[in-house]
Amino acid sequence: MTQDPVPLEETTGCACLRLRKVTRRVTQLYDQALAPAGLTGPQFSVLAHLRGATDLSIGELAERMVMDPTTLTRALRPLERDGLVAVVPGEDDRRRRVIVLTAAGRAAFRRAVPLWREAQRELARQLGRDGFRSLVSSLDFSLGRLGTA
Repeated sequence: MTQDPVPLEETTGCACLRLRKVTRRVTQLYDQALAPAGLTGPQFSVLAHLRGATDLSIGELAERMVMDPTTLTRALRPLERDGLVAVVPGEDDRRRRVIVLTAAGRAAFRRAVPLWREAQRELARQLGRDGFRSLVSSLDFSLGRLGTA
């Protein structure tokens, strides 16, 4: 029998593993809250990023969302299927594909906003107001410091 190369205590303190667990819990909370609007948390995020944006390519939206384009493309499929977004040729360059929020997408976003706000309040309730602010501040700090992959 060989010795385990990494002690269990070391891996359970891994920032990545802990962050993924927190992300799953938070995503579950938002998904549950947004379900009556027919959206998931990640879908709401896409609609929120597209709101007010013009002429965004998949690559540009992926960069804004800190996602890889392939993952974003898969996430866009159900939104496109449901008529909430459309992938269309760019205005200046018809070869360029851009993502636009449709009228149905804007309506879905408006319907989801009160549910999203309730999820925000619930997360703040569970973490406490100071814990919520600390989490958001720490995430903003981390995003600013980590740069790009």
